Amino acid sequence: MKKASICSSWCTNVLQPCDDPHEWRRIDASCNNMHHPNRGMGHTPVLRLLHPVFSGNCTVGYGPRTAKDGEPLPLERRLRTSLLPEARIPDQVFTQMFAHFMLFLVADLLSIHDTINYVLWKPYCCQPQGQLDPECAPVKIPADDPVHRFSNIRCMAMTKPLTFQSERCLTNDTYPQRLISSTPTIDLNALYGHSPERLPVGRLYKDGLLKYDLINGKMWPPAFKTADNFCYLNMKPIETRCHDTPDPVINSLAGINFFAIWFWRLHNHIALELSKLNPCWDDERLFYTARDINIAIKTQIVHYEMLAQVMGYENLVHAGVLSPSPGFRDLYDEDMYPQITAEYAYVLRWFHVIQENDQRMYDPHGHYLRSVPLSNLTLRTGFLSIDNNFDYITQGSFRQAGANFGSNVDPDLAEVGIGPLTPLTDLVTLDLSKNRHFGLAPYVNYLEYCNGRPYTSFEDLVGIIKPEMLEILKDRYENVEDIDLLAALWVELPAHGSFLPKTLQCLMIDQHIRFPMMDRHWYESPNRPHAFNLEQLLEIRKATVSQVLCTVGDKVTEIQPHGFLRDGPGNEITSCEHIQKINWGAWKDPTCGGSLEDHDTISLFSYKSV
Repeated sequence: MKKASICSSWCTNVLQPCDDPHEWRRIDASCNNMHHPNRGMGHTPVLRLLHPVFSGNCTVGYGPRTAKDGEPLPLERRLRTSLLPEARIPDQVFTQMFAHFMLFLVADLLSIHDTINYVLWKPYCCQPQGQLDPECAPVKIPADDPVHRFSNIRCMAMTKPLTFQSERCLTNDTYPQRLISSTPTIDLNALYGHSPERLPVGRLYKDGLLKYDLINGKMWPPAFKTADNFCYLNMKPIETRCHDTPDPVINSLAGINFFAIWFWRLHNHIALELSKLNPCWDDERLFYTARDINIAIKTQIVHYEMLAQVMGYENLVHAGVLSPSPGFRDLYDEDMYPQITAEYAYVLRWFHVIQENDQRMYDPHGHYLRSVPLSNLTLRTGFLSIDNNFDYITQGSFRQAGANFGSNVDPDLAEVGIGPLTPLTDLVTLDLSKNRHFGLAPYVNYLEYCNGRPYTSFEDLVGIIKPEMLEILKDRYENVEDIDLLAALWVELPAHGSFLPKTLQCLMIDQHIRFPMMDRHWYESPNRPHAFNLEQLLEIRKATVSQVLCTVGDKVTEIQPHGFLRDGPGNEITSCEHIQKINWGAWKDPTCGGSLEDHDTISLFSYKSV
């Protein structure tokens, strides 16, 4: 994989005229805002809630901010080991499914090129060559490190984030602005891509379907036909599968890969149901209707299931993120650009602390079989398609507890990170380093933004930070205004009625209020192009992650109704027959003549085969 050429994909977008205000949501997300049609595409600027803070200037170059006294901030690795110890503690509320789906949301909104940069493009940042490369930003491992004090590892490879300035899209007389390739709306671009030129890689151009491979009754996204692919860690010759899709990101992290397969299948399931109902619809209408429904299902699950469970349903209704009624709501504001905030894009990294790396595998009857480290599945899609591994991982995703929502991190996330690609990757330490390279303001500035009052001393943080951790913050930072945003989020007390730190909750709510306001195609709106009617919207409201797995999960015949939550009293594992289903008849076109009853159930795949 080679880095894209400068001033081609990084710096420019090809914008087709916005001639039809009634067209479907575009693959590249252009024309979402008809007055600013390029906004919402990939490689367009993020929004800053607070002014960025860097050291240096445009003459000498911008660098990570320094402490109030001008000295360097505390070492990132030392802060992490002080504030976020390594432990593997099962959560009592959430399943492994939650972390997988969160990764799938991140893949829809962000990019992995900053990681690819130091793993594949510039793997030498801890070597002498790295000292000559201004893009390298290695992270120091202190000599008294609790894990590596007896090793010779004193450096973790990392590169600076790719910015409009580093790629020479903009001159250096402005603050660095991070490059993000994905579109800033929830539109499943990890599945469908964000480039019209790449879409034919995924489309079958028949019956609205995506291309697929059918192996032993199981549907998979199409595979590369050559050995030149993105799955570098496949164990050849047994593991060969690698998805050849519009966006290869789905081959990257395991959680992204899992949900990409499920939603790929779901698209085709929807398209087949629509084609039975409406035989007069052509491929174009079937494809874009199925895509529209697929996006709506994901968005419904993100907000009314996942976020409602972790942030508190009443909190989100009160904030205006969720509607208290099942009907339409139209919040679109054409004066609001389609953008995610730099802060939201960053604080999603907090969810590394709730990732359990030990993925347990179960048979369809709930018997434990074995475990596999998720870090070993990065860029290793071939593992999923052999020995029924994906069947067993699917079962484990809703039967296994996720990592504890506490002040600790899985040891593999802190030492192995992305598996054998690098000798040491402490993902959460790198997250903290990126906090500074992204130019995020100090933690207390965000406290003031969220709470409307200044915080000028460590004593002001009493009741906000966990008491024992406040002592460590005071020991590590000279001034309260030096505290990094992420470091504080690791040890901040949760918001009322929520499992998330209060400031994290604030910054996430800010963005999720923006989503329906900035997206002309938001699924709840009655005035968008190709809007659902009320009957269809009410069917979308039934969508749950458990329903998705009952529909397209290998051998999933039973599951708890709330798949993000552990099974137990009130959420017992039950037959999929008892999981609420979407009635596709709501999309029946009375001019077509087809019906669900007039045809045998179409099945290009058999997920329930044993």
